Amino acid sequence: MNTYRQGWTLRRRVLVLLTVVVALLLGLAAAEAALATKTRQNMDAVLIKTGPLRVQGQELLNALLDQETAVRGYAVSGDRADLAPYETGLKQERDTVAAMNRLIGDYPDIQRELRVVEQQAADWRRTVAEPVIATTERDGTEAGQALITDQARQQFDEIRASTEVLQKEIFAERNRTAQKVYETSNILVVLLIIAAVVIAVAGVLLVLSLDRMVIRPLTGLALQVREVAGGDYRHHIEGSGPPEFRRLADDVDAMRQKIARELDEVREARQNIEWVNSQLQKQAEELTRSNRDLEQFAYVASHDLQEPLRKVASFCQLLQRRYAGQLDERADQYIAFAVDGAQRMQRLINDLLAFSRIGRLTSGFTEVDLDKVMGDVAGQTEAARQYADAELTWGPMPTIRGEEPLLTNLLANLVSNSVKFRRPDVPPKVHVSARLVDDEWEISCQDNGIGIEPEFADKIFVIFQRLHSKDAYPGTGIGLAIVKKIVEYHGGRVWVDTTVGEGTAIRFTLPARPEDVEAARAEAAAAEESTGDAPVDTDGAEDAVTADAPAPADRQPDGAADGSAPDGASEQGTTGGMKETVG
Repeated sequence: MNTYRQGWTLRRRVLVLLTVVVALLLGLAAAEAALATKTRQNMDAVLIKTGPLRVQGQELLNALLDQETAVRGYAVSGDRADLAPYETGLKQERDTVAAMNRLIGDYPDIQRELRVVEQQAADWRRTVAEPVIATTERDGTEAGQALITDQARQQFDEIRASTEVLQKEIFAERNRTAQKVYETSNILVVLLIIAAVVIAVAGVLLVLSLDRMVIRPLTGLALQVREVAGGDYRHHIEGSGPPEFRRLADDVDAMRQKIARELDEVREARQNIEWVNSQLQKQAEELTRSNRDLEQFAYVASHDLQEPLRKVASFCQLLQRRYAGQLDERADQYIAFAVDGAQRMQRLINDLLAFSRIGRLTSGFTEVDLDKVMGDVAGQTEAARQYADAELTWGPMPTIRGEEPLLTNLLANLVSNSVKFRRPDVPPKVHVSARLVDDEWEISCQDNGIGIEPEFADKIFVIFQRLHSKDAYPGTGIGLAIVKKIVEYHGGRVWVDTTVGEGTAIRFTLPARPEDVEAARAEAAAAEESTGDAPVDTDGAEDAVTADAPAPADRQPDGAADGSAPDGASEQGTTGGMKETVG
């Protein structure tokens, strides 16, 4: 304490003590780090190299035994199915050897023994297995069995013996590495004990020196803080001990005063927030109720307007038929306007009714084959396609979960739009295709029509939004709004691809079934494996790897082949699609 009175502050005393302790611990830590690194290397060798090597050595032996058993079985039965274990064992042998080669870089003795096993296995296949297979296939089982002599069996026994030698070498290397781990671990334990002793001594000194200067002043300060925390925000906090603690007490008391002032403001703000939250909740409930009422209004209004509109349209048509030519030209024109307006209003109401029904009247999601749906769409649009001399084709379509009537309506709207918005004197061509992107099916409907300017790409999906006059292209302008609502009801999105050079391409996504996603990933993995190293013959020539098969020609819906594919049928690489031509 005399030293403290002469100027040794709490911070200085603690720094001196910690400096000494840290210096000792750093020296011990450096030695421990070196030993720990060496121990970790040896443990990695045991766990990551020699341990797996033992398992892989047994797998290598099992693969060789499978090959030998399969060859003998095939020589007896002559059934090619008995050679399946041979092919499987050969692939497993190659994979196992490759895996072992990645682990034995630091073990030349194991490398040497593995090379011996590889060479013996290759010699056995060249001199025994392959001749037995070829002879059995060519001359029969008796000729094949004749080649399985005692010498052939002895040759395979040599492979078995070499594999056992390999296993023994791996086991010996593992024991040597484990002994190194044991030795370094013992030294590391001694260093840890020394470090623990140093820490214990330093802790005792720290406790004794800080008890009077830290613990007691802090205890008094903590008691005063607890009084404030208990709710007595008017209690004045006073500090004692080193200057640092007295300054701390002053800061805590200033914070107490600030908290006391702000606490009242917080209580008032909380009351305001609770009131605002209650208002927001009421508004949310009101908005939900309003949306439900609007949807019901659209549905009811559509029904209630049907009857008066039918009367207006019917009587206007009666006037048109009965008094046509009997009145002046302007009267005929007025009646025609009334008939057209009533009919247009009927179409608008019917479209609005169909739009409001989407998602309300549901039969539940089922497995829907879009290829079958495209057949139905072709039947529904046949009249329009005949009139426009249009050609409709589609590639392989997936099976998804959804509502078949809605999906049929979706695709029928897209195909009808493609036929409607055609270029003059150019026969329309419409192609529908699908491809799997991540966990969604991206379905495209592309045509060679008039196209859509990029600035209108989003507007066309707005209900009753038209880009052309009704005289140029008839319709109510709700078709693509229905498409968008159906797609979003099925959990997808729809957009216009503005990058196509000619015509219009509307794309939308639908969630793919988990089994389709898994199958696609498995197929991709298999494709990656098939592009790897090809098996090598004894003369050094690589086996040919089958590439993509030639695409089958498009088929008519009744199954007849058609040698000519329509424009765009190769989009996204799909082949073998359906084609329906009307003309």
